[in-house]
Amino acid sequence: MLGILLNRYLDVINGTLVGLLMSNSIASALSSIHQQYLKTFEQEHGTLPASAELVGVASPCIEETKSGEVVYWKPVLRDPQADLSNVEQGIELLLHPSIAEFYGSYYSADLEMSWQGKPLTLLQVWSDEDYVRLQENILGHLVTQRRLKIKPTVFIAAIDSDLDVISICNLSGNVVLETLGTSKREVLADNLVEFLSALDVEV
Repeated sequence: MLGILLNRYLDVINGTLVGLLMSNSIASALSSIHQQYLKTFEQEHGTLPASAELVGVASPCIEETKSGEVVYWKPVLRDPQADLSNVEQGIELLLHPSIAEFYGSYYSADLEMSWQGKPLTLLQVWSDEDYVRLQENILGHLVTQRRLKIKPTVFIAAIDSDLDVISICNLSGNVVLETLGTSKREVLADNLVEFLSALDVEV
């Protein structure tokens, strides 16, 4: 009996350690991307990242608004980290922990990146209001997949296609290219950290 209890205890400890390591790795990968994005944008344009589309949209990321025509911004670490419990309760499904880590760690504008030379937009959370909209979109996506009896995924990046997105498979944690509304999927990376580490900044 003692041996069984000890094994269960060790399983819990190991699971906790794996979760913490994954969390730290994802946060570290995101931090590296953000720092490289800031550095590359400054080298190319001589300023912080800038956006005309986000003028007038409140965010903790905003550093300066110039002439009402452009906002200069930088990523902001969220503390405490946000979760996706509202989505999980709404769909009655536990989400892969890497999804909450990805969306809950930083405030940032979307990032223009590339993977193996293919352009993509890495989706980010601009504000708390944006986070609410994101959760609504994720919930709608999952509800549609359930209705179509498709294995659940959550999108993390957009590409130049109305039919395809880059997502995290909720069952495996693989990063996949999926065709919306179908079961067609191509594995791009075994996990989110591997995928993020392979991205290049495009500004």
